[in-house]
Amino acid sequence: MTIDRSLVLYLETLARIRLSEEERARCEGELQSIIGYFDQLSALDTNGVAPMSHVLPLRNVMREDAVSSSLPTEKLLQNAPREKDGCFLVQRAVEG
Repeated sequence: MTIDRSLVLYLETLARIRLSEEERARCEGELQSIIGYFDQLSALDTNGVAPMSHVLPLRNVMREDAVSSSLPTEKLLQNAPREKDGCFLVQRAVEG
């Protein structure tokens, strides 16, 4: 793939940015070097390498779900600034 001025202008439009001519020239060179790195990767022999979605093995680090008892309502409401009928009483968030 070759990077030219028209591609940089197209990317500029997609990104909704405006570059100066100096920035366009620099961007063209930087994009060309990035494509060069991909060309180097394409040259590697990957036969026998299994496809993977992550470089490192992933495992679930969360604990197992387990049903347990919760605190009693009276204990929870001790820290409530206001309560009514066994529930936290908060200011109305929506007028209506």
